[in-house]
Amino acid sequence: MSNENKTDEMEDDVLNNIEDQATEQDNSSSAEDNANMEEEISLEEKLQADLNKEKDKFLRLFAEFENYKRRTSKERMDLFKTAGQEVIVSLLPVMDDFDRALKELSKSEDQEMFKGVELINNKFKETLKNKGLQEVAVKQGDSFDAEIHDAITQIPAPEKKLKGKIIDVVEKGFKLGDKIIRHPKVVVGN
Repeated sequence: MSNENKTDEMEDDVLNNIEDQATEQDNSSSAEDNANMEEEISLEEKLQADLNKEKDKFLRLFAEFENYKRRTSKERMDLFKTAGQEVIVSLLPVMDDFDRALKELSKSEDQEMFKGVELINNKFKETLKNKGLQEVAVKQGDSFDAEIHDAITQIPAPEKKLKGKIIDVVEKGFKLGDKIIRHPKVVVGN
């Protein structure tokens, strides 16, 4: 084994070293590639998470805006329905006076005056009705409801079946749209 064998062995060792180094470089470049891939994946995942977060913010903001539009629209409609509420409330005593006047005029002998005042009263009531005013229907014998009726007094019930029921209506009640603007004043039996 002379120099030739030693040279061959040295060449084999050098080749093996080169192959080992190449393998190590491949392994390290694979590790770098894997790290780069993981970095790319994590970057992609991060971007996807940010996108989802922004989408969620947008949807919530959009829903909030839609609710705001719906709420303001409803408030505007309610305002239009009850825009003249103060004026109508101030006219209710006038309507009560008309009713009392008609009651007294019906007792008199001057029927033409009664018919004239009755026509004016009907026109007045019809005008208010067109503006959304409705009378709260209450009659003797109805059950008392504290949310609708205003009890001004309680008296002993003339009959057992009128206990806790309305005996008399002292003043009519009215509502404008769905809102009661004047509760009917009633006498309740106990």
